[in-house]
Amino acid sequence: MDSKVVIIPTYNEKENIEKIIRAVFSLDGEYHILVIEDGSPDGTADIVKRLQKEFPEKLFMIQRAGKQGLGTAYITGFKWSVAHGYDFIFEMDADFSHNPDDLPRLYRTCKEGADLAIGSRYCDGISVINWPIGRVIMSYYASVYVRKVLGMKVYDTTAGFKCYKRKVLETIDLDSVRMKGYGFQIEMKYSTYKLGFRIAEVPIIFVDRKEGTSKMSSGIFGEAFWGVLGMRFRKIKPRKI
Repeated sequence: MDSKVVIIPTYNEKENIEKIIRAVFSLDGEYHILVIEDGSPDGTADIVKRLQKEFPEKLFMIQRAGKQGLGTAYITGFKWSVAHGYDFIFEMDADFSHNPDDLPRLYRTCKEGADLAIGSRYCDGISVINWPIGRVIMSYYASVYVRKVLGMKVYDTTAGFKCYKRKVLETIDLDSVRMKGYGFQIEMKYSTYKLGFRIAEVPIIFVDRKEGTSKMSSGIFGEAFWGVLGMRFRKIKPRKI
């Protein structure tokens, strides 16, 4: 059986973390979870530790000292997942904006030939619920901008709901990834694309969080905007072994 791990970064997610963990573990197909916990003062880590006693062989956590950025959280998770030999490695938010029921669809897409499957809000129209219209427009046209600048045929370039085959993360030089916020999502997709891997988009419905606080900021978008321009002129090379 393929081994699968879902990486979930957390910061102040006490309202959501137990529910999302139980939702993933209720799925057929044996998913493991790795929580990357960035020193939440609200007790998120304590909830995960309690649940680890219930799921000792399936639930793992790496605790870090304070907020260090979404990108570094995922890179930490990628390295751990590759080192532990997982075949399929997922990214997912803790707040139910990504529906755990879509995990098997992403997995099947990779099993059927994709190297990276993206849970896409924009490949089949616009499928976003509960976002202010201004944020929808900003996000949608950010992806249009990235697509035009980088020449990458991906409709949802900032998506954070994904499934990688292990060989992708073994090939990308994770230590050379520069962007820390949502620009990280763009950089990882672009690296995957430039290294010749097959990318497929799977239409999902994205629902904005109902509980907890959003981590979005204008600085995150600024990093992505300027970072994409620089990315256009960089050479993406595979990791040296």
